[in-house]
Amino acid sequence: MSLTNGPKLPYSASTESHITAEKNDNTVIGFPAQTKAEKTPTAIVYCEGNFGSLDGKTANGLVRYSEKYKILSVIDSQKAGLDSGSVLDDKPNAIPINRDLAEALTQLEQTPDYFIFGMAPLSGMLSTHERGVVIEAMSHGMNIVNGLHEFLNEDPVFTAACIANNVTILDVRKPRTKKDLRMFSGDIAKVTCPRIAILGTDGAIGKRTTATILTQALKDRGINAIMIGTGQTGLIQGARYGIALDAIPSQFCSGEMEATIVEAFENEDPDVIIVEGQGALSHPAYLTSTFILRGSQPDGIVLQHAPGRSHLGDFPDTLMPTPASEINLIETFADTKVVGLTINHENMTDAEVSDAMKLYENELGIPATDALTRSPDLLVDMILASFPQLKAKLTASVH
Repeated sequence: MSLTNGPKLPYSASTESHITAEKNDNTVIGFPAQTKAEKTPTAIVYCEGNFGSLDGKTANGLVRYSEKYKILSVIDSQKAGLDSGSVLDDKPNAIPINRDLAEALTQLEQTPDYFIFGMAPLSGMLSTHERGVVIEAMSHGMNIVNGLHEFLNEDPVFTAACIANNVTILDVRKPRTKKDLRMFSGDIAKVTCPRIAILGTDGAIGKRTTATILTQALKDRGINAIMIGTGQTGLIQGARYGIALDAIPSQFCSGEMEATIVEAFENEDPDVIIVEGQGALSHPAYLTSTFILRGSQPDGIVLQHAPGRSHLGDFPDTLMPTPASEINLIETFADTKVVGLTINHENMTDAEVSDAMKLYENELGIPATDALTRSPDLLVDMILASFPQLKAKLTASVH
C-alpha cells in the first residue's frame, strides 16, 4: 500500500455520558452519547443522496454526536431502510434512514421540532427541489436549521412561509453585522493556556470529529478542555463557542477567530483550547486554515490525513498532499509545531490503518492514531507528550 498519495452562537448544553465500546474494525470510540430526548429538541436531518459521503458531512456529524438536537431520522432515498450508524461506522445507533419526509413523519409518533439541512454542497445553495422540501417541512410545523451560505431569512418566499406556519429559520452561517465584526487586536497573547488546532490535508476529512473526540477524552480525564467550532456543523452540533469562519469577510476572519478564543478563555478558565480546523492550508479553494493559524496562533497542531484518498475531495484532478509536505507548509507559515497525526480510515482496512500509523510515526517522528477506531487514550497521550503541564490536571488515569 502506498501512503504517499494513496488510493457568535454559544450553546451551553453539555453531556457527561460516554461511549466505552471495545475497539474492533471501524468501531466508533470516544464520542459522548447523544443528549437525552426529553432535554433537547428533536430533529430530522435531510441528506438526500449524500449520507456517508463528503458532501453529507453535516448529517454525518450530527448522527455521530449532537448536544443541541436529538436526531430521530435521516432522509436519503439511496440508503433508505438502513441504520445510519451502520452506514457510517458499522455500529447501529437506532437512527433510521428514510426515503423521504413523508415516510420519516409516518414512522414518528410526533412531528420533530426541527428539520436540519444536512448537506454542505460546494455551491452552498439550495436546488429548486430542495427549496420545495424545506417548504414542505415548514408546512408540517418544523423549524428549519440551515447551514448553507444562502440565508433563507433573506428570501421572501421563506419569510412568508415562516409567518404562515408559525416557524423559524436559523441561518447558522450568517455572521454578525459588519459594524460588529472584530479585527485582530493582539489579545490572543492574553490566552495563557495551550491552544491546539486540528488541521488537515483536505476538506471534509474528519477534523471536527477528531476535535470533538479529543476534547471529550481530555474532559473525561479531568482536564478542562474547550472546543472552538469554526464551521456550520460544529455550531449545529452544539459547540459552546464558535463562528462559521468561511462566511465572514476576510478582513475580519483573524479577528473573529481571536475574539472567540479570548471569550472562551475568559469565561471558562480552560486548561486547554481545541480549535476545529477547516479546509487545508495547501488547499487551492478552502483557505480558512490561514485565518485559524493567524487568529488562534496555536501552540500545537494535530494533522488529519486520509491515506486512502488519492485526490482532493471536490477536485478529482488535484492530488492529495503528503503529510510531510503539509507539515512543512504549516510550520513554515506559522510559529507552531505539528505534534501528532490522526488518520481518516476511509477506503482502508483495520490492518492498513495500523500499518499507516507505524509508517507515519517512523517517517514523521510524531505519534499517529485513528480517533474513530483506536482508543481515545492515544489522543490524550499525544497531547500530554507535547504539553506535559497538563498532566497535573489529570483526575482519571490514562490507560
